[in-house]
Amino acid sequence: MSTFPYRNDLLAPFLALPQGDKVQAEYVWIDGDGGLRSKTTTVSKKVTDIGQLRTWDFDGSSTNQAPGHDSDVYLRPAAIFKDPFRGGDNILVLAETYNNDGTPNRTNYRHHAKKVMDQVKDQEPWFGLEQEYTLFDADGTPFGWPKGGFPGPQGPYYCGAGTGKVFARDLIEAHYRACLYSGVNISGINAEVMPAQWEFQVGPCEGISMGDHLWMARYLLGDWNGAGCHTNYSTKSMREPGGMKYIEAAIEKLSKRHDEHIAVYGEDNDLRLTGRHETGHIGSFSSGVANRGASIRVPRHVAAQGYGYMEDRRPASNIDPYRVTGIMVETTLLTQ
Repeated sequence: MSTFPYRNDLLAPFLALPQGDKVQAEYVWIDGDGGLRSKTTTVSKKVTDIGQLRTWDFDGSSTNQAPGHDSDVYLRPAAIFKDPFRGGDNILVLAETYNNDGTPNRTNYRHHAKKVMDQVKDQEPWFGLEQEYTLFDADGTPFGWPKGGFPGPQGPYYCGAGTGKVFARDLIEAHYRACLYSGVNISGINAEVMPAQWEFQVGPCEGISMGDHLWMARYLLGDWNGAGCHTNYSTKSMREPGGMKYIEAAIEKLSKRHDEHIAVYGEDNDLRLTGRHETGHIGSFSSGVANRGASIRVPRHVAAQGYGYMEDRRPASNIDPYRVTGIMVETTLLTQ
């Protein structure tokens, strides 16, 4: 679903009106429940640098981010994207949340992740996130499923094409194009194994920009839910010839902090990481080449050529990407 109303016949004439030299800036932030909020301000001229944008504020007591007696929470612009809903010079502004005393709000995981990424900047950590999500109808059932029943067994739906195999392709295509227009580094889409389940991939993105781009892609999609968010990861050393030894060393470090990673890899992940349906069990760590039932998968072509990247298959669809990318860097690059 779109964050804004559809451009129907009533709205379109007004969106076509000239807005002079004014620009609408939609500030977007993550609330106290892991959702997204936004509000708009008018800027006097076209924005070419993030420094032109002001620090704004909002009522944190209404977003589970502050008590009522001290409710002001501040929005500090962190990244800018083009606005596909309003077009023109209008922009979307991803913002970090800060308390009145200047400390990051408890929900601001970007602040810590940015500090971690800055420490390892010379190692050029790259990420690619695979966001799975499921579309639901107004009655709460998966979109396109028979009312009161179930579709046929899985098999024809993954990367399917045609009636009865994929649902809501028009919405998926609209989201894809909106991401491209906005500057989100979306790298692909595909229908998933369950009817009404889709996936989009964002990346490769370096460092903190991974979280920025995934959150904005989620904002453009609207309400979402799903299954997994597989995390592809590499460093400069891993991507160069001989990099397999660095991949193996990283996997060894990850094996020693399995519980710490699971703690930030999404809510209700125990319902997904059962050891079945191409997942490893939540209670144990495993790795393997081309093994989709392992915690960490090394793609076959990576093992064959001796360098590249690895895939962490444990993160759930509802992760905060700042927490996942941050702990990945901490474990593999900042621990002994």
